[in-house]
Formats: sequence, structure tokens, C-alpha cells
Amino acid sequence: MTRGAITHSAEETIAFGRALAADLRPPLIILLRGDLGAGKTTLVKGIAEGFKAAPADEVTSPTFTLIHEYRGPSVVLYHIDLYRVDTQRELETLGIDDLTGTDSILLIEWGEKFPRFVHENDLEIEIRHLQANDRDIQVAGSRSPRI
Repeated sequence: MTRGAITHSAEETIAFGRALAADLRPPLIILLRGDLGAGKTTLVKGIAEGFKAAPADEVTSPTFTLIHEYRGPSVVLYHIDLYRVDTQRELETLGIDDLTGTDSILLIEWGEKFPRFVHENDLEIEIRHLQANDRDIQVAGSRSPRI
């Protein structure tokens, strides 16, 4: 099943993330697909707000830190960026398996670089930059929420 939306601003992408969060239930592994600058972190801002894990202005890209953790009352979100991770060995040093739990949602950018995440994910969210501030967001997977 695939669902999605076209957003026309960062604010609308954040709002879509908030609405999406209402239909997500941990544990989940979610792949975030999209080119650099597509809006993956902007979407995570809304998901984090939806779970009351962090306000949007406190959610930043984990490009250099690789993993950011946001704790809400009922969920722990892990925003993971694998753009700079190139080998299986580097991936293993991150300890991602230690992050999975009954209350965790892993939001993984660039996870498609590793076959494990392509096969083990529950959802994939693809964000395509259309023009100016317009984004096409598609949610698909075995545990696709109704949005």
C-alpha cells in the first residue's frame, strides 16, 4: 500500500510528519529516501513533534554525528544518517541493533546503501524535490499507516 502527499513548504512537510506520527506505532524501522536537500530532516522534525519527542527547531540533521536521539513520553526516535558510512564494518560500529526496542522508531537516511535495511524495514518514505519548495512524499511498506 502506498500513500502520500505533495507539500509546498517546509511547514507543510513538518505538518505531514506530525500527521504521520499519529499513525505510527513502535517498534519500527523506517527508511527515508531522497536526494540531498530533499527534506528528510524536515519530515523528521514533524514526526518528532508528533510524538512530543522534540520541537521542530531542536531536530537537526545527524550528518556528522550519525545518530540523534529524541525521547517522547511513549517512544524513542533515533534519526540515523548513513550517508558517510561506507562499509558494513563502519555500520556495525554504530551499534544500531542496540537501539531497537519495543518503544523505538528508527528513522534511517541512506539506509538503502545496506541490503539489511532494505529487507528489514517496516516502511519506506521517499521524498522527491519537485520545484521550488514543492515535495512529493510517498509512504509505502508492509506496515503502511493510513494517512
